[in-house]
Amino acid sequence: MIQRHAIEEHEAKPIWLKKRFPSGVIHEQVVALINKAKIHTVCQKAQCPNIWECFSRKTATFMILGDRCTRDCRFCAVAHGPRHPPDPEEPARVAETVQRLNLDYVVITSVTRDDLSDGGAFFFVRTINEIHKKVPHALIELLIPDLQGNRDALKSIADARPNVLNHNIETVPRLYPVVRPKAVYRRSLDLLQQVAAFDSDIVTKSGLMLGLGENTGEILNTLKDLLNAGCRLLTLGQYLRPTKSHLPVQRFVSPQEFNNWRKIALEMGFIEAACGPFVRSSYHAKKLYQTVDSFSNQSN
Repeated sequence: MIQRHAIEEHEAKPIWLKKRFPSGVIHEQVVALINKAKIHTVCQKAQCPNIWECFSRKTATFMILGDRCTRDCRFCAVAHGPRHPPDPEEPARVAETVQRLNLDYVVITSVTRDDLSDGGAFFFVRTINEIHKKVPHALIELLIPDLQGNRDALKSIADARPNVLNHNIETVPRLYPVVRPKAVYRRSLDLLQQVAAFDSDIVTKSGLMLGLGENTGEILNTLKDLLNAGCRLLTLGQYLRPTKSHLPVQRFVSPQEFNNWRKIALEMGFIEAACGPFVRSSYHAKKLYQTVDSFSNQSN
């Protein structure tokens, strides 16, 4: 079982997982603006450890389609349970907030909505369109659920031309029944491969959490699978247990090991890889995307 060698509750986190929280006027302004607009951020809902830093830099990952998920993944702090129909005004409110924050790089994600026939794809498209109306120059990165393998829904999102399409593989296939019981490893790989086939200009991205019980060989094989699916950007971060009802941490991965994984990923063929204890899907997302432009210019 995954819990056999779990780190005991009383064990303190290693020193590299302790960070100072920046605060101040800008952070409070961002919180106030998000609350006033009645929109959600995954930063808040998923208890991201980088929230103070990102809000203080006027960045956030907007979460559409409500704040409750149809799935109950054992690693995720986002609430699940009864859901309301999507708010038709939400895309416009997100775009207005993007404009007020003066963002030129925007990350949009969502809860998983298996109750919707298209998995919420229409709202991703609407949100992209509303942002482009308000901030035409903005670059847009999407972090989407698997849409239950709905190819037409995925095609509609690709046709809206996001700059980056991220779908996290999250963990190695052996751990899916425990970590992501309602997800399918092959389906997530197929999604990334289909995006590359729909539009090769869309940069595909994915990521894993380490510390759930995976081994080195499994990580390497998963990275190979991602590369074969056309994934170009990678994130690797430390899994941190949100509450006692979530999966326990199996081990804390050192910064040096994360550095080694970045070297391995680049040698394997990823254009860029962000690897570190506090790395999350959209952490420094703009900087990661900019490496693709640099890579393209060097190749030409």
